[in-house]
Amino acid sequence: MAKTKAMSKTALIRHLAEQNEMTRAQVVDFMDTLCATAYKEAKNGFTLPGLGKLVLQHRKARMGRNPATGETIKIAAKKVVKFRVAKACKDSILGAPPAKKTTKKKATKKKTSKKR
Repeated sequence: MAKTKAMSKTALIRHLAEQNEMTRAQVVDFMDTLCATAYKEAKNGFTLPGLGKLVLQHRKARMGRNPATGETIKIAAKKVVKFRVAKACKDSILGAPPAKKTTKKKATKKKTSKKR
């Protein structure tokens, strides 16, 4: 199976400009503003509806191991930024998971066995 290339920034700008009847400069300005807003608001959680959410996560300090020497080291606490993909995006890319089949069970009387 042939591997396809990811869309470049130039190709994305061209595509968005064509689809929305905008100039490339307008699209670039919009994308720059969107990115700047996302960076500024990420500490509070920044959501792009239908695509995903930027969230700030706090990692606790922990013990780790230096892979080269095997020495135990302490890893300091830190903040990391993560992107959580929206369910709609996952379903669109991966295909919606099959719906669970629900069947109605008939109420049946349980037979009790008598011990003899």
